[in-house]
Amino acid sequence: MNAVDLAVRMAEDRARGSVLASDAYFSFTDGVERAIEAGVTAIIQPGGSIRDRDVIETVDKAGLAMIFTGLRNFKH
Repeated sequence: MNAVDLAVRMAEDRARGSVLASDAYFSFTDGVERAIEAGVTAIIQPGGSIRDRDVIETVDKAGLAMIFTGLRNFKH
């Protein structure tokens, strides 16, 4: 959630109509909900969270597009 919040605050009005890309999956719906509030229209993420279904339901209810890449671009 913090990363999404920072991104939409920095984007300001440009967040509306934008696409949000993440190199990590959304493990909870709060980040997606913040993106929706900011006016993001699509999300790209790797997926792989045990809560992917919850995130998908949240995105579907809001009418956003979401793409799962299946690729993680970082390692812990």
